[in-house]
Amino acid sequence: MAGQGLSTEEVAGIREAVAAGRKPRVVFTASAGQMAGQVGQVVALTDPEVSDEFVVVRFGRDELPFSPADVAVAPRGAGRRSPVEPAADVEVPAEPVVAEPEFVLDTPAPRPAEGDGSARPVEAVKPARRGAKPVKAVKPKVPAGLTVTLAYAEGEWTVAAQQGAKVLAKPYVVKPAEALRMVGLVDVPGVHETVEQILAAERAEAERQAEKLRSELAEVEARLAELREAG
Repeated sequence: MAGQGLSTEEVAGIREAVAAGRKPRVVFTASAGQMAGQVGQVVALTDPEVSDEFVVVRFGRDELPFSPADVAVAPRGAGRRSPVEPAADVEVPAEPVVAEPEFVLDTPAPRPAEGDGSARPVEAVKPARRGAKPVKAVKPKVPAGLTVTLAYAEGEWTVAAQQGAKVLAKPYVVKPAEALRMVGLVDVPGVHETVEQILAAERAEAERQAEKLRSELAEVEARLAELREAG
């Protein structure tokens, strides 16, 4: 079982093969979980900038996305069935009829009676290989959650967006009116009132600063008028 995943060169080669209409074989690595060791076919490669799971693999009737670490290039002959050899002609002594059928793997093969050379020795039944786990149905992976954040700090409103661990939009400044419209979509008691209080406080502070500037401007204009008269 391969465990290294696909390298950058192997991904490029698979992308060229898919573009040419082929479906390269891959084997699932240990990072794929319960599907490790199984063989599938790559049917498409999506944009790695959109999602880390851009290798679309057909497994049975399902086509699921995986990351390059989940699959590796399958060795030659992987996934092919070996030809079935015909069973040997073995004479089995007749057994008494019982009410319920017996499970062959749990019951030792009957031996011929001593001294009777007419019956051939019966080959031992090989036990089933242990450790093989049944393949369970794989649930399709759902996209990571999307988080949009509206924040207020130091007199500015900002909006940011993130999907899982991937940042879609870094915090950028929005106007207070836009922030108020966004909050209006949230039907949570107290949120809209809090935003209105913040905006009212900012408005009052802006009016105070404007009044101060107007007063200072009036003083400067009066001083200018005096200087003109003196000149």
